[in-house]
Amino acid sequence: MIRMRLGHLLLDRDMKLKDLAEQAGIAVNNLSILKTNKARAIRFSTLEALCRVLQCSPGDLLEYLPGEHGRAATEDLEQEDV
Repeated sequence: MIRMRLGHLLLDRDMKLKDLAEQAGIAVNNLSILKTNKARAIRFSTLEALCRVLQCSPGDLLEYLPGEHGRAATEDLEQEDV
């Protein structure tokens, strides 16, 4: 499972989601989906904008957590390829 660490970075920088949205040019509702880990994908342009505003690297935003959720998602993808 890959998890976004957006909430942690916002806390570290004492920044609100609304402020990030304005500076990055991304809708607040889209950032909220990322922050709550409900997104199934992220565009590189979105990742780049987040990194630019938060002054971080993609590795600071994304965290890999091995476990059941990751295996289930992989199995779903394998079944779709058939």
